[in-house]
Amino acid sequence: MIVLVLPDTTTDEDVLARARTGDEEAIVAIYHSYFEPVYQFCRLRVGDRQAAQDLASEVFVRFIKSLKKETAPHTSLRGWIFRVARNLVYDYYGREKELPIDTLDQWLAVDYDTAPEVQAIRNIQVEHARRAIRMLAPAQQEVLLLRFDQQLSLQETADIMDKKVNAIKALQFRAVNTLRQILLDLEDEEQ
Repeated sequence: MIVLVLPDTTTDEDVLARARTGDEEAIVAIYHSYFEPVYQFCRLRVGDRQAAQDLASEVFVRFIKSLKKETAPHTSLRGWIFRVARNLVYDYYGREKELPIDTLDQWLAVDYDTAPEVQAIRNIQVEHARRAIRMLAPAQQEVLLLRFDQQLSLQETADIMDKKVNAIKALQFRAVNTLRQILLDLEDEEQ
């Protein structure tokens, strides 16, 4: 399973201020703190390791280029970095694409160490969940992934998705309700 481990934001302001003055150690510190989470975020969306690595690298190229411009982050380094990553992912394949199948497979991993009958039932349940998640809008897929799989806070999710916290709450509420209804409909279909 892929898990985003985000750096502590309490030191971001100081490091960002130093990076804006050209301090190479600060830039390297930002890179080391954020590259892996940005890479994992991109990989969750594009499903291709090499493309995710290229996208994550491009985020930091843009960050370094922006340091001398007004487009550089001023307060929320995390928000700026993940907003750029998200925009690059959208540029890569568009805003309306659903999560790649291998991402869903990692998100809904099956425990193969159980009894065969339990495994068979769990496989059916996981397949229902995969089908249901694929039916959600891309933004709903993303908010569920970030909030429940990655266990990010509302604020972190809002920063990444470039939305207000209240918008994330509403999106999450709609996603959960839609997912619940889809699962009920799928269950009714099989009876």
